[in-house]
Amino acid sequence: MIASSIRGGWQTTLADLAMILFMVTAAAMAEMPEPDADAAASAATPTEAPSPAPALPASGEPIAIYRAAPGAPPIGQWLAEQPRDPRQNLTIIARHRPGGGDRAAAAALALAQEARRAGRSARIVVEPGPAEELAAVLDFDGRQPN
Repeated sequence: MIASSIRGGWQTTLADLAMILFMVTAAAMAEMPEPDADAAASAATPTEAPSPAPALPASGEPIAIYRAAPGAPPIGQWLAEQPRDPRQNLTIIARHRPGGGDRAAAAALALAQEARRAGRSARIVVEPGPAEELAAVLDFDGRQPN
């Protein structure tokens, strides 16, 4: 097949090579023994799992993320450094431990007021999480901003 593909160009040769790679990989996977349940369980539970990055509730692709932390610039300064586009949305996310919802909501509202002073309106999401966290996300998620 490869000899006849010289007339067809490099695309046909590449497709032939990709098909060969697929067949070799499939044959190797078919010959692999099934892992036993104990080995799979020990492999699935590492001794120390890294903490995953928190999921963002925005449905669009984030273009910039602000984390309210000691030493972070004010959100107004951060927003001034971001490119401005009328299609952007600002979402403030406040995560809290059990019993900390009121405090998280107040912190999110204060951050939203700072953003409003900088000329941006924000949607606020307050949700339980494994740790206290306050962040803002600029995204294009298809909503029409205010």
